[in-house]
Amino acid sequence: MRLLAIETSCDETAAAIVERTGDAGRPWAIRSSVVASQVAIHREWGGVVPELASRQHVRDICGVVERALVDAETGWPDIGALAVTQGPGLIGSLLVGVSFAKAVAWSLGRPLVAVHHLAGHIESIWLDHGRIPLPAVVLVVSGGHTNLYLVRAEGAYALLGRTRDDAAGEAYDKVAKLLGLGYPGGPIIDRLWAGGNDRAIHWPGTRLTNPDRNAPERDARFDFSFSGLKTAVLRHVRARQADLGSQSLPRDEVRDIAASFQRRVVDTLVDRTFAAARWHGARAVGIAGGVSANALLRREASARGAALEIPVFIPRVSLSTDNAAMIGAAGMRQLERGAVAPPDLNAAASLGL
Repeated sequence: MRLLAIETSCDETAAAIVERTGDAGRPWAIRSSVVASQVAIHREWGGVVPELASRQHVRDICGVVERALVDAETGWPDIGALAVTQGPGLIGSLLVGVSFAKAVAWSLGRPLVAVHHLAGHIESIWLDHGRIPLPAVVLVVSGGHTNLYLVRAEGAYALLGRTRDDAAGEAYDKVAKLLGLGYPGGPIIDRLWAGGNDRAIHWPGTRLTNPDRNAPERDARFDFSFSGLKTAVLRHVRARQADLGSQSLPRDEVRDIAASFQRRVVDTLVDRTFAAARWHGARAVGIAGGVSANALLRREASARGAALEIPVFIPRVSLSTDNAAMIGAAGMRQLERGAVAPPDLNAAASLGL
């Protein structure tokens, strides 16, 4: 059975065809995956502009879906079901995908599955690697989210920790803007890290000793916080600008600041993730989301896993950033349980997992 998946939660318009393989070890295969990025549109604004994003989704979605069908050598009658990101995300962007998917599902008489965006990121690990040992601790780290989940059974996700303020990817963008590096910040800082001294500046770590005020009943020992680090970078840069009497810092110094910032973020992510894995007796660690494309994070997580004899599973880069294939995998998981969306399905910008 082939499933058409649609993802429009932020600034990528994506469609994919995912099919069942009949292999219990690797249950799904990607027939096609098409992504239309809006980075060039939002770069001049230094971040995603929601209204521009939703309008561009309207322009792109028909062409993206048609390309996915052609690449998969699939006609409309071959589609057995649809899956779409219901949330979380930008409400205008989400509505474009949800409305399109509902219309197609109704016209074809096919079932529609509503998918949580973060469930898609988690399932991208299974989509790329097949079944992994359970229980597993999975870090989902992106521009909008930095969450830790315990997966005791396939498709069952229990929240272990989350960021109290900025997501890691958001901190990357803000620090890159502060340093005049451009948007998106993550890939730019990652490239600079390779040529910089990531031990040049020892940024303060985060020590959370109080419960999460928004959820005091939750065990928050594995939470994250990046606002303090962001402020430390800001103060350092402002002090150096004052010392130099110039807004522009030397190129090598900017590179070292960026590299040291990345080192602190990655150390924080890896330390918390493996602490959670040890605490819960995990047999595997997974890392997904846009920031999982980061070269240092991949290297350090793999090294830590090897040292602790815990296998680490990270999707290929094309499945780490937002895409529809991961939504297709999560949709397949839902479909197998009979979780079909009702006709009045609506987008949900703050959908919980």
